[in-house]
Amino acid sequence: MTASGRKARSTPKLIPELSGKTLLMPDMAPIGSRLLVAALRAFGVQAVVMPTMIGLNLGKELTSGKECFPCQVTLGDVLLFLQDEKKRLGAGFSAGDYVYFMPEAGGPCRFGMYNTLHRIILDRFPEFRDIRIVSLSTDDDYDSSAIFPPESAGTFRKLAFTVMILADVLDRIAWRTRPYEKTPGAVDALMDEALARMSEAIMESGVALDFGPMETVAARTAERARDLMDPALPRRPRVGVVGEIYLRSHPGANQDLLRTVEALGGEVVNASLTEWFNFVTHLNRRDAGLAWRKNLKDRDPRGLVKAGRDRIVTRLTMDWQIKRQKAVYDPVVRHLDIAPDHDVAHLESFLDDDRLYSFDIGTEAGVSIAGALAYAQDAYDGVVNVFPFTCMPSTVCSAILKPLLLTKNIPYLDSPHDGSHQPNRDIIMRTFMHQVKRHAELRRGQAGG
Repeated sequence: MTASGRKARSTPKLIPELSGKTLLMPDMAPIGSRLLVAALRAFGVQAVVMPTMIGLNLGKELTSGKECFPCQVTLGDVLLFLQDEKKRLGAGFSAGDYVYFMPEAGGPCRFGMYNTLHRIILDRFPEFRDIRIVSLSTDDDYDSSAIFPPESAGTFRKLAFTVMILADVLDRIAWRTRPYEKTPGAVDALMDEALARMSEAIMESGVALDFGPMETVAARTAERARDLMDPALPRRPRVGVVGEIYLRSHPGANQDLLRTVEALGGEVVNASLTEWFNFVTHLNRRDAGLAWRKNLKDRDPRGLVKAGRDRIVTRLTMDWQIKRQKAVYDPVVRHLDIAPDHDVAHLESFLDDDRLYSFDIGTEAGVSIAGALAYAQDAYDGVVNVFPFTCMPSTVCSAILKPLLLTKNIPYLDSPHDGSHQPNRDIIMRTFMHQVKRHAELRRGQAGG
């Protein structure tokens, strides 16, 4: 039985290639990656989160520097993990006992080629050639059939999406309360406990899609976090973060940007993990609509049937995802005013108003530009764009956002990263946060206090 009294389903079967294997999960978001591993374990996958950043030099040594930074980080992570396992197990080590999880994306972003490059490099090591790489793709809205048979794939995707919402909510609880905690470290300790409790709830009731116990953990965590806050402390200026999903979510890769903002007197809100998944579904829905209109014009009945089916599926998927977000957020905001997530369809309207960009172009640039403008509308006092050095979509964001936010008098900061030491980073961050605080003072003064 689950915690809510409902009978749990039996553990689903895996595809043969994963049976008895250990799935290696890159550590992207400290909470999100671990909750996703809990979801995989609920479905019978022996999944682990790999230590991260320790093997960075190894990742850099085996790449040319033209790859974006997350490629080097994740490559170093998997190579070092396998090397350590080989040392630990000795003659008992077999790369065929492991499966490396590395998603992909369509379009021009270099992320779509990570798993291909990683495959080429892993094959250079005879002892690592047998490791399999498993990929989920944006092209099919992260269909999970590469891990599970068809009868289980849809169920896992629903759990995985809900897990991403729960990770976002736990992050937003921490960001809302940590700058105001009465006792330093109290919120971090609570979040460690919440992560453990949430993982247990996911593994116990996830297969049955019984979300009640998970939502209860989130709501209870918000209530307890609120009680850790000092009500006498004034509200800090808020800084919104956009950019490439790995860099903005990975504390080691972005040099602990979020905590730096907090240490310098700000309250930070990062773009959510869920926003990206909703963006992918939204784009697939738009593509289905375009295909339907094209096939109607071409009088292609077979194409019309397929496009019509895709339109229905993507619309139902998006409706379900929005409903799931509301179900998770509503109990939490009764206790704590965490930042709401952006509605992707509404974000698109920010681009349409002034023809700044178009979702038709694709890449994360559209959602980052629109997300920054949404922060501006919601009276945030600064925006940071976090991205790998030379990242094409984020460079586009910078070209559009920097002059645009200047006209709105909102402090803006580009934060590119390639793993190198940036000696002037401290003064840049302090200067930016000074501007953020000054913007907050002027905004409050204009509002009459």
